[in-house]
Amino acid sequence: MKATILNIAVAASFAAGAAAQPHHHGHHHHKRGTPVEKREVETTYLPATVTQYMLGNEEVSADEAKDGLDKGLYIVVGETTPTYTAPPAPVVTSSSSKEDAVFIQKVTSSSSSAVTSSTSTSTSSAAVATSSASSYPTSGATGVDAEFPDGEIKCVDFPEKYGAVPLDYLGLGGWSGLQFTPSYSIGDLAISYIETGVKGMSKQKGFYSYACPEGYVKTQWPTAQGSTRQSVGGLLCNSDGFLELSRPESKTLCEKGVGGVSVKNDMAKNVAICRTDYPGIEAMVIPVDAQPGTTRDIANIASADYYHWGDLATTLQYYVNQPGVSVEDGCKWDCAEDHDECGNWAPTILGVGKALDGNTYISLFPNKPTSSAKPRMNINITGDVSIQCYYQDGAYAVGDSGCTTTIPSNGKAVIHFTDA
Repeated sequence: MKATILNIAVAASFAAGAAAQPHHHGHHHHKRGTPVEKREVETTYLPATVTQYMLGNEEVSADEAKDGLDKGLYIVVGETTPTYTAPPAPVVTSSSSKEDAVFIQKVTSSSSSAVTSSTSTSTSSAAVATSSASSYPTSGATGVDAEFPDGEIKCVDFPEKYGAVPLDYLGLGGWSGLQFTPSYSIGDLAISYIETGVKGMSKQKGFYSYACPEGYVKTQWPTAQGSTRQSVGGLLCNSDGFLELSRPESKTLCEKGVGGVSVKNDMAKNVAICRTDYPGIEAMVIPVDAQPGTTRDIANIASADYYHWGDLATTLQYYVNQPGVSVEDGCKWDCAEDHDECGNWAPTILGVGKALDGNTYISLFPNKPTSSAKPRMNINITGDVSIQCYYQDGAYAVGDSGCTTTIPSNGKAVIHFTDA
């Protein structure tokens, strides 16, 4: 897990419009989706995550970072989240860990919320002009299947009419994430300067990410990605303040996943399931709210046909919160309540993706070492599954590090939540 924390002593200078300082966070990047070697034994693929906290260019211990966050001395301004590529059959054990980091910055009581993380020495561009008037084309739209009118909608108008789902609780104008890239030009091979937008910042040139309806995923991300391996995703807000398709071969904003995976909640409390916004800011902000007595679809992708991190296929990752946590509280980095068992510290993670062999791989594993929390419910993956995979009565199937199961092409899996 990689995220950025800010020192409040310098936050005021950021808020005052001083040039953003570079943060090169290319150190210790994990290899997303590294294939796992075949073995003769049939065991279980156990993804692991090592969390690294960065303050400027210096690594901060987990205890110091947590203490600073708890006391309000630090704020998180950026993060990266590991994804995995499902291993080929038979599923095998992996002892490799994924090193990511949390970028933090110290803050002061007088500092503005408009602090940023950056990856270049370039200065910030002027804010894109804003307007309260709607810029939607007069022809209207028909929802998720409507083709997006390239370059015709202002960046201040969230494109809900074209299927995007606003996440108002994040305070970003409905967007799931903002990555300001003032020096980017179409045709660039990489993006060297990226500011992570936060609540209260003026809208600027860059990439505006968004959520899609349940079972759907976004289609937009540029060919150029971060020069130090950051992922970048969303519509392009251009210098004139209008939204452009960043992946113009996809005319709609959302596409339906390959399906086959759902969640069923048989408890009296809801379960907030939060997918990482990837490619993009990689925070766990894309919500599925499994209310009591309901069955909800979760998105599943054919990994080979979706976003690639470098030359590696990726999968989808969901943070599963404790029962009763709202999506408004749980589907963001830090929670107002129950900090140690919510949001980034949610107790367990689901990984989902369809591999080239036609099987969908579903992993259930603890959110270690970030969180020591344990789910206060039972979680059982049922349906056309290859092996049992569950968390039940305080233990995961197979071992303490979790489990992975598969369903065949056209198979179905239900992730079942019940009272412990």
